[in-house]
Amino acid sequence: MGCINMSTGIIISIARQYGSGGRKIGQQLAKDLNLPFYDKELIALAAQESGISVELFEKANEKASSSLLYSLVMGSYTFGNHIELNSATPINDKLFVIQSNIIKRAAQEGPCVIVGRCADYVLREYKNILKVFVHADQLTRMDTVVMEYGVKPEAAAEFLAKKDKQRANYYNFYTNKRWDNLENYDLTIDSSVIGIEKAVELIKSAAAMMESQSLV
Repeated sequence: MGCINMSTGIIISIARQYGSGGRKIGQQLAKDLNLPFYDKELIALAAQESGISVELFEKANEKASSSLLYSLVMGSYTFGNHIELNSATPINDKLFVIQSNIIKRAAQEGPCVIVGRCADYVLREYKNILKVFVHADQLTRMDTVVMEYGVKPEAAAEFLAKKDKQRANYYNFYTNKRWDNLENYDLTIDSSVIGIEKAVELIKSAAAMMESQSLV
């Protein structure tokens, strides 16, 4: 498989269905390529920058706030290079805005792997980003949440539906796009068909091809 030329650098964002192994794929990918990895680490960084406790941010993680659009209309937010936050800004929105700034800074510093957090949308103006969506069949995901997360078998299907809906609502709300619209991504992978290791290799290959095209 190809290897990324670190002098140019490809940023890899991974959106994923719950229980599809997207986080594992991202972790292994970052390890193999010796790249910074961002997922839950973004919560700690956001808490550090804002002075708000990690526990509060974790409760708000990937949950959309119903007040963001109102804040936009009322002028509480100014998106772009400068973003204003005030004491009335809901914790969910603060987390999204601060994480978005951290994601942009990470991308400016060089290639990295980012899981979730609407990174594909936050970095939509970057040309050197490979946007990946990882999914898997229902039975595989049910087995995963039962074996790895301790969910009772009879509750697995409902648990997955709730988690996927939560992620979809978060993405749809903050980006005004559909989370499951494949047009948002450059590469979609069914991890239940090819497995974690081959998924990692496939993304490496796609990133190498993207980079080689950018050098032409």
